[in-house]
Amino acid sequence: MRILLDTNIVIHREANLPINEGIGYLFYWIDNLGFKKCIHQVTVDEILKTRNLRTRKAFGIKLGNYYVLPISAKLHPDVARVSAKYDITDNDLNDTILLNELYCGRVEAFITEDRVIHAKARVLAIDDRVYTIDAFLEKTTAEHPELVDYIVPSIRKEYFGNINLEDSFFDSLRKDYKGFDDWFRRKAYDTAYVCTAGDKLTAFLYLKKEDENEPYTNIDPQFSPCKRLKIGTFKVELNGYKIGERFLKIVFDNAFRFRVDEIYVTLFPRSVEQVRLVRLLEDFGFYRHGIKTTESGEEEVYTRTVGKTASLESPKETYPFMSRRAGKFLVPIYPEYHTNLFPDSILRTESPMEYAEHEPHRNAISKVYVSRSYERELRSGDIIVFYRTGGYYKGVVSTLGIVENIVTDIEGVEQFRSLCRKRSVFTDKELEEIWNFRPYNRPFIVNFLYAYSFPKRVNLKRLIELEVIRDIQSVPRGFERLPEASFEAIVKETQTDESIIVD
Repeated sequence: MRILLDTNIVIHREANLPINEGIGYLFYWIDNLGFKKCIHQVTVDEILKTRNLRTRKAFGIKLGNYYVLPISAKLHPDVARVSAKYDITDNDLNDTILLNELYCGRVEAFITEDRVIHAKARVLAIDDRVYTIDAFLEKTTAEHPELVDYIVPSIRKEYFGNINLEDSFFDSLRKDYKGFDDWFRRKAYDTAYVCTAGDKLTAFLYLKKEDENEPYTNIDPQFSPCKRLKIGTFKVELNGYKIGERFLKIVFDNAFRFRVDEIYVTLFPRSVEQVRLVRLLEDFGFYRHGIKTTESGEEEVYTRTVGKTASLESPKETYPFMSRRAGKFLVPIYPEYHTNLFPDSILRTESPMEYAEHEPHRNAISKVYVSRSYERELRSGDIIVFYRTGGYYKGVVSTLGIVENIVTDIEGVEQFRSLCRKRSVFTDKELEEIWNFRPYNRPFIVNFLYAYSFPKRVNLKRLIELEVIRDIQSVPRGFERLPEASFEAIVKETQTDESIIVD
């Protein structure tokens, strides 16, 4: 297989910077699977534009590790039409030239973090072969489990003083921030969220609550006074396990718990990991506010309001809040899948050790539910109440989800597997069995956001008493629309913090 690499990926891989672990992991997979690392001549030309002679010579040597496509495909008319719509600068056109190689079949896959390229690929209907680094890692680990090093990633809260500051994980932060080590040592008695794989640190998150009196004189435009949650340090190495989403859920959980008005982060979007983090934040409603001036340079400031509204059209942008105007549905989930999909909704009778974060679907906020339900009229922003089956006493409602969209027009098992992979609880083999189980009634897919775990679990016995479910024979077998009164009864009985439901 020929894998075309975008220019920025090559630059971050070969530049004279601290080792980029995420891209290193990407190259590990490409090499182990025997794929050919390809680059285009426009990438070579762009890299060799640098004025520094020594840097240019060094890059020239390193580019020998890649297969440079010897000729460039003629721009396909379909691609030319997309180019006319999207391309403004020479760099835009160069991106299209790269994408054209994939469209013309000269390469089998294209890896890029550029959002506009992904948008062009969707228009050309080749987005299933254009990957971000994370998406490519997800695909390869799923298709080749025999090559995965099963060192289970483990997320925990830890004192700074117990974290190994000498870990190479912190090298890029030292480079970006003057006095990083001194700052870290001063935080010895503060806590951070960390993710480790064996003894190796792979992710780090530090949060700080700030009140209305916090000074923001070095941020332009200056913040107005309000309660904020600052994402003080947030770094995740790319590994295909969705740890970034897991940590982002921790951010939103803390913002909700502390009743803040805004969340913000300042960062230097220099490495691929940092650029990927910005893209993830933007997906969840963060926007660029301005800059923060420090002795380390000018950082970009991204911010997001919390809890003012809930979007039905773009629920990620107002996550985890949901709208009272949305439709409400009750749906079952079997015990063997429940906590695997919803780790924060673990029951008291279950062991947390059995649900470590070594499966991407456990870490993801965006998840997949596969169904053959007759009720398929779900809409973006609708609320799902998940009922963990188990009978009269052990069956409980546990979790709230928010619908992103549903997919009913699925061409075949390959597309079905591709759409479900890494965000559902099923293996590829199980997905194939589900697809083929009833050919006359193919399954459909509900993409949803894992939003809220009920503080109190309400069992089937009580749900029947509340007239949410008629009797034990009436337990839902698919999606069932919940009347407003039944939904309100669940919210009150589960002791849900109702401020998560707005509008």
